Amino acid sequence: MRARRSVALALTGVLAAVTLAACSNGDAKKDTAGSGSAVTALNVGMPNGPQTENHNPFLGSSSGASLGYRWMIYEPLVMVNGIKPAEKGKPWLATEWAWSDNFTKLSLTIRDGVKFSDGSPMTADDVAYSFQLRKDNEGLNTDAIPYGTITASGNKVDLTFTKSQFTNQNKVLTVFVVPKKQWSTFADPTKDVVKNPIGTGPYKLKSFTPQTTTLEVRDSYWQDLPKIKELRYTSYNDNNAQTTALSNGSSEWSFVFVPNYKAVYVDKDPDHHKLWFPANLGIHGLWINTTRKPFDNPALRRAMDKVINRDDIFNQGEAGYFYPKIESVTGIPTPAGESFIAPEFKDKKHAVDVDGAKAELTAAGFKLEGDTLKDPTGKPVTMKLTDPAGWSDYITDLEIIKDNLSQIGIKATVDKANQDSWFKAIDEGNFDAAMHWTNGGATPFDIYQNIMDGKILKPVGKGGVSGNYGRFNSPEATKALDEYANAKDESARTAALNTLQKIMVEQMPVIPTSASNVGGLYSTKHWVGWPDESNQYAPAQPTQQNALQIVLNLKPAGA
Repeated sequence: MRARRSVALALTGVLAAVTLAACSNGDAKKDTAGSGSAVTALNVGMPNGPQTENHNPFLGSSSGASLGYRWMIYEPLVMVNGIKPAEKGKPWLATEWAWSDNFTKLSLTIRDGVKFSDGSPMTADDVAYSFQLRKDNEGLNTDAIPYGTITASGNKVDLTFTKSQFTNQNKVLTVFVVPKKQWSTFADPTKDVVKNPIGTGPYKLKSFTPQTTTLEVRDSYWQDLPKIKELRYTSYNDNNAQTTALSNGSSEWSFVFVPNYKAVYVDKDPDHHKLWFPANLGIHGLWINTTRKPFDNPALRRAMDKVINRDDIFNQGEAGYFYPKIESVTGIPTPAGESFIAPEFKDKKHAVDVDGAKAELTAAGFKLEGDTLKDPTGKPVTMKLTDPAGWSDYITDLEIIKDNLSQIGIKATVDKANQDSWFKAIDEGNFDAAMHWTNGGATPFDIYQNIMDGKILKPVGKGGVSGNYGRFNSPEATKALDEYANAKDESARTAALNTLQKIMVEQMPVIPTSASNVGGLYSTKHWVGWPDESNQYAPAQPTQQNALQIVLNLKPAGA
């Protein structure tokens, strides 16, 4: 996911005081039937601010995506472990699947006996329609999958693709299924607000407020019913409020940045307060709008890269644990991606080099006059660095970067934006620079594809993008990505990846700062069975698709 803050990979958190007080008593819902009482609810939190009701699972900006509960309602064909994407997936709504013809054909066997939450049966037609929706609506096909034919017969669905889907296997297999009966009535599924979500998952919507969405278990689920009868998703306004809720027990599961996490979280209840942040092959960095002058000049971007202090970002911005620093100049995280790094870049690591940055700028026609950098036209270089106000780690990162850039005369300001307006600005390309994440995958391809792919490039002002937020236009990069994706052997794939690394180093469309993770903080006081270092069956993040797998695996403590 969009491994991403998307995917919900938001690092935020402060609920209004009255709201926080109302949900800070730490009590989970009790079922008082029978001789004793038992906890039957799980309280999930995210620091994403007040939500607007929209359960459309396709929209990354919807409340369902922001808080992660869409995965409790809508299920994938195959469940893939987000931290072990190279492993074979677990059958889910599809019981079998087979690729052929160099990954241009896929045959799926659809599970019998599955019902949607409205009681209607899920069929192969619903699965085929779920793919057809993506094919027919560019805004829903966020991974730009080149669908060919889509057919259903009995319990089989067969798909063809116009190009090899070697790199997109997991993206295709993890497609979630929606009911044709409902979605065929929508005028524009890329924009329509969904108030009545109907899915095959174990939960259905019970209630919604801007602060809390509550789901309840449904009886007709095709697997064993989860032990958790009710899921409460509370959206706090910033990291501090979310951290407070975790510390006092009113929130039991979250993905949030916690400075001084041991003192403010773990030590509050060391027997039960846990965290696990497994890394994946994705990155975070400063995305630059390459359509805006003078930042369309790669020499300026390279110079900026040379003055950014990644040690400070890791130790101050990321509290020395959250997102490890990127060391390779290629942006590939190590040690996870060490084997992919091209020979020419094996020993080349990021290091602060102010003199080198100044030399780079001088050679490109920039002039440093006093403490002001002027571009080749004589105009002072200024820029706005922006991220949502509540994303405290990113804001600290930006403050560090602002100070770093002043060493080469760039006048930067930090804009603590409203989250909704920020998402819109990033989506439509109306920004100078912002800290953002990339997709993650089994190889660095997903990182580079997310940053440089011309196939997902859209003009400034047009939203619905799934990457290339900086509008980087490089036919060479797009060609190399295509060659990697369609390579017939490993040597051709390696050659293409080496080309992508060279483009990244020389043109720096994104300045990589940190490796990504798909972690989470959780409490074992009421529920056990969470993933951890010794049981890595899923990433621990509540906004990832694997969150469904975790919920189904949890059992009451002491049971």
